[in-house]
Amino acid sequence: MDFFLTIDLMARGASIGLLALWSWILLRDHRSALSARLAVAMNCAIICYLIVTTSWYSRPMPVALIIAIGAGSTPGLFWLFAKTWFNDEQRLRAGNVALVAFAAANIVVVQLSYPDGGLLNTASALVFRLSMIGFAAAALFEVWRGREGDLVEGRRVLRARLIIVVGLYVIVIALFEVGAERALIPHARAHLIGSLTIFAIFAFCAAMLGMRQSDLFGLSVAQPRRVASPAPDADPLAEKLLGFMQSDLPHRDEQMSIARLAGQLGEQEYRLRRTINGQLGHRNFASFLNGYRLAEVKAALADPAQRDVPIITIALDAGFGSLGPFNRAFREAEGMTPSEYRAIALADSKIG
Repeated sequence: MDFFLTIDLMARGASIGLLALWSWILLRDHRSALSARLAVAMNCAIICYLIVTTSWYSRPMPVALIIAIGAGSTPGLFWLFAKTWFNDEQRLRAGNVALVAFAAANIVVVQLSYPDGGLLNTASALVFRLSMIGFAAAALFEVWRGREGDLVEGRRVLRARLIIVVGLYVIVIALFEVGAERALIPHARAHLIGSLTIFAIFAFCAAMLGMRQSDLFGLSVAQPRRVASPAPDADPLAEKLLGFMQSDLPHRDEQMSIARLAGQLGEQEYRLRRTINGQLGHRNFASFLNGYRLAEVKAALADPAQRDVPIITIALDAGFGSLGPFNRAFREAEGMTPSEYRAIALADSKIG
């Protein structure tokens, strides 16, 4: 067997074993978390990719088709994982799932049209390449945009590293696969480059497994917590912060950032991050602010004196920047629309 192919198969086998181990740990310890389940699905898709890119079959087969669909779903599942884990999202949006399903369906077209080639195969292969790059870019955007508000220190550090590693990996793999298809690069060399997957997988698994279990997939807190009687060794900044949130209402500033809040409190940013995460239990700054914003909105919606005030006005006054993010945050917290909440609350006030 060619030396390069031997190294390639060894690297793929090691990668599959590592992914299987990490998936088992996730299912054992974090199976209730959506992001953990998506991580397992992503790991399975990566395993499919490692299998299908060995070119072990030359014509469409049912088993091979299933593995190919899994492999083609890797970028989309990585995007969904990045959205849920880095943003602490607890629900998948139907439109996002539909995009990943479309990409998977396109893989079927690619596989079934491959033997004959032609325009259909060329077009579907182009769609696959574009979707792979698009999903990877969208995932990295999710990782990048929320970095400042991330209160889990280990995860915040991982963001920058993940952007660099995944970004370079996707570019390199895409270029070498195209080169191999056009005979610009020998397939054995292209497989060896693909074997670099083991390094990316090892680095990511090591970073994830190295994080504290409480930080890994802890649930986001939807409502602000109050520290009624802190322990003697509790961070005194918690009481100072909660008092400031009640008196000055900084959550009403839609541009509020953790750096700005730290400046208003006269405290160092790292101490404020540690307090909001460690003492108050929030994993990101947006959830901390939205808890106060939603509490103010709910009080206004239940106030008979404000029954004629438009909901958008109430949301904007509370600090939400636009109607879309407000509606999503409200539905995730209350399980109903703001209009439904207002109708029920005002009806209850009449009965009372």
